[in-house]
Order: sequence, then C-alpha cells, then structure tokens
Amino acid sequence: MSTHPDYNAMSDAEFRKIFRDWVDANCPQHLRFMRKQRPTFDEVADWYHALNDKGWLSPVWPVDYGGMGLDAAKHIVYVEEWARLGCPRIPDHGIGLTGPLLIEHGSDEQKAEFLPKILTGEHVWCQGYSEPGAGSDLASLRTQAVRDGDDFIVNGQKIWTTLAHCANWILLLVRTTKSDKRQHGITVLLVELSSPGVLVRPIKNLREEEDFCEVFFENVRVPARNVVGEVDVGWALAKSVLGHERIFLGAPSRPEYALTRLEILARDRGAFDDAAFKSRYAKLRLDLYDLGSAFERFAKVLREGGTLGADVSVLKIFCSELYQRITEEMLTVAGEEARYYDDLPVGDAGGAIDAMNLYLDSRAPAIFGGSNEIQRGILAKAVLGLPSR
Repeated sequence: MSTHPDYNAMSDAEFRKIFRDWVDANCPQHLRFMRKQRPTFDEVADWYHALNDKGWLSPVWPVDYGGMGLDAAKHIVYVEEWARLGCPRIPDHGIGLTGPLLIEHGSDEQKAEFLPKILTGEHVWCQGYSEPGAGSDLASLRTQAVRDGDDFIVNGQKIWTTLAHCANWILLLVRTTKSDKRQHGITVLLVELSSPGVLVRPIKNLREEEDFCEVFFENVRVPARNVVGEVDVGWALAKSVLGHERIFLGAPSRPEYALTRLEILARDRGAFDDAAFKSRYAKLRLDLYDLGSAFERFAKVLREGGTLGADVSVLKIFCSELYQRITEEMLTVAGEEARYYDDLPVGDAGGAIDAMNLYLDSRAPAIFGGSNEIQRGILAKAVLGLPSR
C-alpha cells in the first residue's frame, strides 16, 4: 500500500505546486525541452527510475498497483506541468497502455507478473497495432494467431511501431477469427520480442531518427496464458484504454513551445519590423489563446466527472494544424537558413532555435492518434450528423 497523501482531495493549485516543485528540482536539466521528441529508455532511464522511486511514474494507476490514483482533473494538472517544465517523454506504452489494460482486464496472474516490471523498467513495452494497410482503419488488421495446444502461432507484420527496437515486450492485436464484422475476431496478446521468429527493423524518419519500426512475426509461439481478456473480443479491450487520449493529443504544449521559439527567432532576425509578419504572428498568438480556451472547456468536463464526446476530435485537429502553421512561419523567418538541419544561432537571445527540427516534428501529429482526415469524418458523422458517402 502507498503512503501517498490523497492528491485528489487537494485543490488543483495545491497539487500543482507540489508536483511542479518536486519535478523542477529533480528532472535533469539536460533532458528539458529535448530536441529529440521520443528518447529511448536508456536516455531517460535515471529520470524514469526517479519518478518510480517517488511513486509518480504512473499517474492514473490505482494506488494499490503502485500508481498515484489521480482523477481526470489532477491528471490534467500533471500533464500541464510536465509540458510546462519541458520534461522528456518517457517510453510510456507500459505506463499508459499495457498497464491500464491489465489493471482493467488482465488476470490476477498477469497483473502480478507484468505490472511491477513495468514500474521497475525491467519490461519496456511497445504497441503493436498498425499494419501496412491497417493504420487508421485498424479493424482491417491481418496479423494472424492460430491456436496450437497451449500456444498461439503468430504470423504477420506491424509497422510504425514506436521504439520497438528499444522494447522487450509488445502489446499485440491479432486476428484469431475471420468474421464478416471486422471488429470481431481480434485478440490482445502479450508477446516477448526476444521470441524466436520476431524481427524488428527500425525505420529512419526525416530527422534521421529511428523512432519507428516494422516488426515481423514468422511462426512465433506465444503462450495462451498471454491472452488478455477473452479470445476474439480484443477490439473492445483495445478501445477501452483510449478514452482520454484525444484531449491530451490536443493539449497546447507543442504549439506553445513552438510559438516561443518563433518569437525568439523573429526578434533576433528583426522580423517584428515587418508589419506583415506582425499581423501573421498576432493571428497565430490569438489562435493559440483559442486553443487554450477550447482545451480548458473539455478539461472542465473531465474535472466535473463528465465523459468526453466525439466533439473532442476538434482539439486534435486544431492543435496539430496550428503547430504546423507556427513552424512554417518559423521557416519563413529563417529565410535561406531554413534549409539547415542544424540549430540556428539567435545572438543576444542566447542558445539556438531548432527550426527545421520543429517543422519536421509538426508533420507527425496530424497523422498519429487517428489522422486528421479520420477526425474530420468523426466530427461530420457523430457531431454534425452528416450522412456517410
């Protein structure tokens, strides 16, 4: 049992101060506002272990399982301060995906085996969902698992698997039964990546980083005890742990950071002497205010114990496209220097501006977590009531 105070009984302001003060004092400075958006486990291992030692690694896990047990309101504070202080993103598929799934749907044996090893970092997880031809349309996945005695034999391929080359376990969606209804017949498996027949191949992105991987499975034997929940009903399980994802995909932290970098670069390059730039900058800043207001509107629903509807998809679209527009303006201000991958010096302001890195990074959020085209479809159908084609 944890000896934590009841954080949910605190006011948001009190919890915010406690969290901010400890994180600000303990998060290593060299990890703040990292150029690399998805560091590997080894790069942030000391910070990961410090959070676990404090008991602050898993904000929404129940206290009995080693978490903070935060309600939605306090979790939003946690995320806001994390972003404000520039803390690095830790490899979080175990904390944010596998752990909650096992807590809600896993067997007692699975919880006892896997949850403690997520907290200690012994098990580092990745998410085996997307496939070639089954990305946003995940229900069309084709990776198969066929029962063979006490095992399932897995064959297929996953792609865009974040940090799979640094993980040792994968939360895998597989097809166990062919069905006219594509959502039926999908099962969740826990697969050790060192199993014979697994091949992980990194994919370099435009920044020459190997965040993503493709993972191949050739006659991989997985014990049947590693099925989470029941066979063939994994679609509902996979969706059950994504309830609050949309609001955090729409958090204004990325465009906020980018706009501060744009302002520093613009002042150094004299762009504020140009009336046209000042007009464009003012529009970006006003849009950021609007995004913050929209985020708070949805956050208020969670704080009051409500459930987010399909309209939360507008946050993800607004946030990702504003991030892109800010970074595009940054390249405009940089002029000919925009072609450089290296950081741009900013003279008296000190430090450097990672203009091209931010521009390239801003391309991804419009795709991951359900592409913006998919989000527009959700809004059209579920919010506006427009007919499907």
